[in-house]
Amino acid sequence: MSLKIAKFPAILSPFLLIAPFFFWGTAMVAMKGAIPQTTPLFMAGVRLVPAGALVLGAAALWKLPQPKGKKAWLWIGIFALLDGLMFQGFLAEGLVRTGAGLGSVMIDSQPIAIALLSSFLFGEVIGVWGALGLIVGVAGISLIGLPDEWIVTTLQGSIGNVAFSWQNLFNNGQWLMLLAALSMATGTVSIRYVSRYADPVVATGWHMILGGIPLWMASYFWESNQWANLDFNGWMALAYATLFGSAIAYGIFFYIASSSNLTSFTALTFLTPIFALLFGNLLLSEVLTKIQWIGVILTLVSIYLINQREQIGTFWKELTTSGESVKSRQSDVPQSLKSMSEGKP
Repeated sequence: MSLKIAKFPAILSPFLLIAPFFFWGTAMVAMKGAIPQTTPLFMAGVRLVPAGALVLGAAALWKLPQPKGKKAWLWIGIFALLDGLMFQGFLAEGLVRTGAGLGSVMIDSQPIAIALLSSFLFGEVIGVWGALGLIVGVAGISLIGLPDEWIVTTLQGSIGNVAFSWQNLFNNGQWLMLLAALSMATGTVSIRYVSRYADPVVATGWHMILGGIPLWMASYFWESNQWANLDFNGWMALAYATLFGSAIAYGIFFYIASSSNLTSFTALTFLTPIFALLFGNLLLSEVLTKIQWIGVILTLVSIYLINQREQIGTFWKELTTSGESVKSRQSDVPQSLKSMSEGKP
């Protein structure tokens, strides 16, 4: 994958490409650690509103233009609804019910949705290997998100014995994370339209504020003791999630996403669950079931296939073409020469 970041030294490009996903993965762990001391909607607002103010402050220092016109604010509003209010709301509520590493895997299945949306809206080619990646990804997400007893019972051929309950399905957290992934996927795609009418960095800052304020309002009406139990470590965890997991990560991510190949760039999100699983295990002692681990591996494989679909397709084409050319050359050898080479009279 060859993604270039304009206006930055080439030596910094790899670090800038990886940075958002490292910060997101570790921010998930920080948020999970702080959840017992606070409430999800308040935490989601804390992650957005201060971060948005920081991004807008940086944009002012860089003298980036503010949005102008109804279309600019309309698209920023849509961006705020999808990637601010809905994404962070589903993420925070889902994180209460699942682990940081597993939740990160569910959220970072978004390249599957982005690949489909980008193909439909922007003509980005998925291809055979990308399609295979989508199929593998669906299988991986199913193994992660569905209860283990459903999967075991189905594999044993006892589908009729599966007790289905929508309430239990969404209470397990993984499906709230999937809704968060779909929200961020549509939000990421919308940045292409946002950037036509507004600077992507400025739009990122405003979408955080416009998406975060409703979360705080919802927290005011429906939650209590939002900060009463927060200790120093809890505030530091929220500060890390706000500064690095939102302000810096979002600023870099949407700046690059506004001009790069969305399918290829966002497929780098396979790094996020790796960081989240690693630090979740080290700091929070999180463990996954065997079925969930298989789902994690399939999901990461699917994202790799989507990300590297062009390179894999080229390699496969060269491999098959090379094999056909060898067979063709062998068939052109006169039968008499083939007999001599085999030692026949």
